[in-house]
Amino acid sequence: MAKVCPLCKKGSQMSTTRVLLRGKYNPTKKTRKYPNLQWGHLPQGGRIKICTDCLKKGKHLNYKPK
Repeated sequence: MAKVCPLCKKGSQMSTTRVLLRGKYNPTKKTRKYPNLQWGHLPQGGRIKICTDCLKKGKHLNYKPK
């Protein structure tokens, strides 16, 4: 299963952290952040993994699987 929300198409993003060390050069690596996917129950039965934003908004209640 992919790490993408099927309702809003939210996927992963690259991020970095800024390290301030009084003018010293400190390279930091990039990390990949994934969306918070949780199981949501569909009204017609079954369940899908959706992001918590869609879960709070109730978008899974109107979802029609293809």
